[in-house]
Amino acid sequence: MNVRRSHIPRVALAAVAALGLGTLSACSTDSAAAGGDFDVVASFYPMQFLAERIGGDHVHVTTLTEPGQEPHELELSLRQRAQLDESDAALFLRGLQPSVDEAIDQAGLKTKIDAADLTKLEDHGGAEHDHGGEEHSEEESHGLDPHVWLDPVRYAEIAEGVGSAFAKADPDHAADYRKNTDALVDRLHALDTEFRDGLKNTKTKVFFTNHASFGYFAERYGLTQEAISGVDPESEPSPARIRELRTEARADGVTTVFYETLVSGKTAKTLARDAGLRTDVLDPLEGITGTSRGDDYFAVMEANLTALKKALGAR
Repeated sequence: MNVRRSHIPRVALAAVAALGLGTLSACSTDSAAAGGDFDVVASFYPMQFLAERIGGDHVHVTTLTEPGQEPHELELSLRQRAQLDESDAALFLRGLQPSVDEAIDQAGLKTKIDAADLTKLEDHGGAEHDHGGEEHSEEESHGLDPHVWLDPVRYAEIAEGVGSAFAKADPDHAADYRKNTDALVDRLHALDTEFRDGLKNTKTKVFFTNHASFGYFAERYGLTQEAISGVDPESEPSPARIRELRTEARADGVTTVFYETLVSGKTAKTLARDAGLRTDVLDPLEGITGTSRGDDYFAVMEANLTALKKALGAR
């Protein structure tokens, strides 16, 4: 995946802000009461969800990634960069969206909350982004997998860190942030229990996905993810990879090839047709759209559990 880097002078950003363009991104989604005291910019849906749940009525949340937009490909506009400078805090996940990482590094906002610092990222193999030969951080060069929100336990760890950061940045509402964080963490742990119980006894432990986003999830629940593509959902698999997956499907009793809502499912459906397998949706929750099987993180994760139980032959 090639990502163009835009270096915008701060003078230009200031000019945009002075014209009033920095108040809201054209492709941002308002996510809390418009009169919220604490203005938070979230990089994409999983960060937006945390900010909404933890901030409640005290926080005004906007997101840099509009509904239906594939977050890996996001390139920020001048208006969005100005918005960052005008906000109280940014909540993002370093390594997923290079253009966002760069813009937040350059932004003058006081509170920068990197979810990657709030839990431990791992290399799940093949979890590299192709940035066209550009130089990047040590973490990216080692191919650390950013898809931590699909593991409810790690997501809960991030939630706790976000709650603490909100309480520090906006101490007048610290008690409410802590209360909301505790409630969210409890619910995430309950979701973890649901997945553990639901996937404990299955006919197969192998599932096929469109791209390699379920590494942490598979590790948590003793499953094996086989991705058609790598971490980049738009990359094309080689013919050898397709042949390998056909063979593995027969050997491991795989019944279903999963595709997702924000990228084309053409390759997944072709593989399924050629191998005589079913298709279904397993949503990596990188965004919520009208085609999502639920309107928030918990609803979509519940739908994912239902789909996996069917595909894996849960008993």
